[in-house]
Amino acid sequence: MMTSLLLLDAGNTRLKWARVLDGRWEERGVSGYDELDELIRHARRMGQGGQCWIASVAGAARNHLVEQTLQDQEVSLHWLESQSAQCGVTSHYSPPQQLGVDRWMALLAARKRSQEACVVVSAGTAMTADALTADGHFLGGVIVPGIGLMQQALQMGTALVGQTDGQFQTFPRNTADAVRSGAVMAMAGAVSLMHSRLSSLSAGPTRCLLTGGDAGLLMPLLECSVECVPELVLEGVLLAATAGR
Repeated sequence: MMTSLLLLDAGNTRLKWARVLDGRWEERGVSGYDELDELIRHARRMGQGGQCWIASVAGAARNHLVEQTLQDQEVSLHWLESQSAQCGVTSHYSPPQQLGVDRWMALLAARKRSQEACVVVSAGTAMTADALTADGHFLGGVIVPGIGLMQQALQMGTALVGQTDGQFQTFPRNTADAVRSGAVMAMAGAVSLMHSRLSSLSAGPTRCLLTGGDAGLLMPLLECSVECVPELVLEGVLLAATAGR
């Protein structure tokens, strides 16, 4: 019997999804929370017995919206949570269940991809940079405001920073560019520092995996071994969904 899975990564601003049939990635996409028709279409294609596995940090209102959208589609819903240990990763977060489930899924996927020490970065509305040792221990990580949040903070907290739709420049020469460039550099600096600290504890190489909408902005600024994996969280959702089978 074929196994049909719908994987969801429900973030603060958008919903990423993939349909997997017997381990094969059939389709994938991104939707806003006000345009879930595509999600319904894929749920219907799964047929009776399909399963939907969800990693959500979207909050109660949007979780309810997703649940209402899918409840009539004859698929069973499974809401994932962070664990103390799963799929070769041991968490040292306190308590483990307080860790955002998207971060946990990304860590599981990173461990599957590599047995090296790794900084796992998700650059979205907020940016997280998490330290994973070569033997699968999640030591902890940091949360940094994303580019939009940093720009909003400057607009709200200062009198002279207005328009913030500038471009990244190494040496910005106007305020809009200075705000944009400062936000990107702050995020890249946090990643670089985390990578340096983890490298100092590691006997072998330390790599960096990036995911999230702003990952591409960070890559040129990082001097470490880095790879962009847009569907890292969904890869972790698939691992969690199939664990123990």
